[in-house]
Amino acid sequence: MPSTATNALEILRATFGYPEFRGAQAEIIAHVAAGGDALVLMPTGGGKSLCYQIPALLRPGCAVVVSPLIALMQDQVDALTQLGVRAACLNSTLDWQSAQAVEQAMFSSGLDLVYIAPERLLLDRTLAMFDALYEAGKLALFAIDEAHCVSQWGHDFRPEYLQLCALHERYPAVPRIALTATADQATRREMLERLGLSDARVFLSSFDRPNIRYTVVEKDNPRRQLLGFLSGRRGQAGIVYCLSRKKVEETAGWLSAQGFPALPYHAGLPPAERAANQRRFLREEGLIMCATIAFGMGIDKPDVRFVAHLDLPKNIEAYYQETGRAGRDGEPAEAWMAYGMQDVALQHARIAESTAGEQQKVLESQRLTALLAYCEAPRCRRQVLLDYFGESRQACGNCDVCDNPPELWEGTQAAQKALSAIFRTGMRFGVTHLVDVLRGKDSDKIRQWGHDRLPTFGVGSDLDEMTWKSVFRQLAAAGLVHVDMAEHGALQLTEAAREVLKGQRPVQLRRPARRMPAAKAARPTVPLLDPADEALFQLLRRWRGDTAREQGVPAYVILHDKTLRELAEVRPTSHGLLASISGMGSAKIEHYGAELLELIRNEG
Repeated sequence: MPSTATNALEILRATFGYPEFRGAQAEIIAHVAAGGDALVLMPTGGGKSLCYQIPALLRPGCAVVVSPLIALMQDQVDALTQLGVRAACLNSTLDWQSAQAVEQAMFSSGLDLVYIAPERLLLDRTLAMFDALYEAGKLALFAIDEAHCVSQWGHDFRPEYLQLCALHERYPAVPRIALTATADQATRREMLERLGLSDARVFLSSFDRPNIRYTVVEKDNPRRQLLGFLSGRRGQAGIVYCLSRKKVEETAGWLSAQGFPALPYHAGLPPAERAANQRRFLREEGLIMCATIAFGMGIDKPDVRFVAHLDLPKNIEAYYQETGRAGRDGEPAEAWMAYGMQDVALQHARIAESTAGEQQKVLESQRLTALLAYCEAPRCRRQVLLDYFGESRQACGNCDVCDNPPELWEGTQAAQKALSAIFRTGMRFGVTHLVDVLRGKDSDKIRQWGHDRLPTFGVGSDLDEMTWKSVFRQLAAAGLVHVDMAEHGALQLTEAAREVLKGQRPVQLRRPARRMPAAKAARPTVPLLDPADEALFQLLRRWRGDTAREQGVPAYVILHDKTLRELAEVRPTSHGLLASISGMGSAKIEHYGAELLELIRNEG
C-alpha cells in the first residue's frame, strides 16, 4: 500500500495541479491524516486550505469544516467542485430539501467535505447526526477555520467558537485542525486553551508575505494621496479600508467619480445590498471595495492587487490581517496606509470606551503602540512587522523605508521641548495648538490661554510645522506621550517621559519623509509579458470571464491569473503538457483542456 506522503503528493498534483508542497504543508497533512490534532498558523495565501482538504481526501468518511462565513461557503464549495472534489455546505441558505440531500450524502459516503457554520454545528439535531456518523466511522476530521474567532478580545470574536471545545470530548477519535492567518502569542495561547487543543502540535509558518510591498505616509490631504497611489493601477482589484461607515460610502462614491469603480461595504448596509456588493467584488474584474473591518475575513479572491488604509487600523495584528488580503496569488501586491495623530486619538478612545477589563485594555494599548512604532520606525517595515510575531529577517528591499531610507537626527532636545510644551500647557491640548506654541505663533487662542507667556513659547521656531508634527507622532509611538480622546485629542505625558525630560534617555528621530519622485510612485505589480503573450493572456481572461458567468461562479474559481499567465507563456500543445502548468489538475484539464488548447493553437 502506498505511503500517506505518496498519496498526498499524488492528490496535490492530480487534483489541485501543483507540483510540490510548500513549507510545512506536507508535514501538517501527514500529521492530521494519521489522526493527530494541529494548530496551524500560516499567512494568507500560504496554502492553509490544503492542510485540511488533502487529509479529508486521505481519511475515510466526510470532513467537517467549521467556517464563520456563510456568505462565502458556496464559493469555496464551487472551487472544490471544479477540482472534482465532492463538497457541499450545510447552512441557513439551504431549504429543507437541499439540507436533507446533503445529510444523506454524508451518510452514503457521497461527500468528501462539508462546510458548516458554528451556530448550525452546535444544534442538537446536527450533533445527533454527527453522533450517528461517528458511530459508523464516517467522520474524517474537523477543520476549524479562522480559529482566531475564539479570542474573546480579538477583532473577529464569535461566541459560538467557545463551544467548539466540545468536539474533542464528544468525538475523541476524530482529529481536529484549527487554522488561522493571524495570531500573536497571546492569541495563540487563547486558541489552544479555548479550543481544547493543549495536546495539539503547533505548526508556525513564517508570517512573511514577501510579495507585498509596504508603504506608510503621513496624512496630508488623504484623498489626493490615495489618488496618487492609485495612478497607474486603474483596472486592478483592491480594498480601501476606512474607520467609519460614512467615510466608506463617501470614499466609494468619490472613487467611482474619479474613474475607479468602487463599492461600499459595512455592517450598516441592508444585508441584501451588502451581499450583492461582496458578490460583485468577487465575481467582477477590477473593482475596488471600500469597507470597514466588517469586510475581508475569508475573502478568497487571489488577484487583489492592493490594500489601502485611509485610517489607522485597530492594532498591528489587525493591520497584518487586513493587508494580507492582497496578493494571495503570490504575485506582487501593495499595502499602502495614510495615518495621523487624529487616528491615534480615535483608537485610544475606542480602547478606553470598550467594556474590556483593565488587563485587556493594557494589552490592546500595547498592540496599538506596536502599530505606531511600525509606522514611525526608521528601519525596514517588514523587519518591524515580523519582529512583532517573533521573527527576525534581513532588510527586505521591498518597502518605502528600504527604497528611501529616512534621515535620522539627534532629537533629544526637540523631544524635551515638545514634552515641556505638553506639561506647561496643562496636558489639555492637541498637536496643532502645541506646534503653534513651540513655533511662537501669535493667535487669539494662544493669547487667550496665556501660552504666549510660557518659557516654551517660540523655542521651536527653528523647525517647521511638518517636522514638529512628526516629532509628536514619534513620541507617541515611543510610548512617551498618550493621546486622550476624552480631552479632545489632548496629549499627555506618560511615566516614561520623565527620563527624557531629565536628560537620562536620549532620543533619535527620523526626519519626515519627503515625497518620492513621480517616476517611483507606481511600479509594475505583476510580471510583464511580451506583446504576443500578453494578447493571449487577455484572450484567456476573456474566455475565463465568459465561462465563469455561464456557471455563475467567480472567475478565479475557473483558473487563477497566475495559471493563465503561465499558459500564455508556455503555450502547451497537448493535454499531457497542460498537466505541467501550475493549477491545472486532472478535473480542470478534463473540463477545459480542449477549449484552452484550441484557443492557444488559434492565437499562435
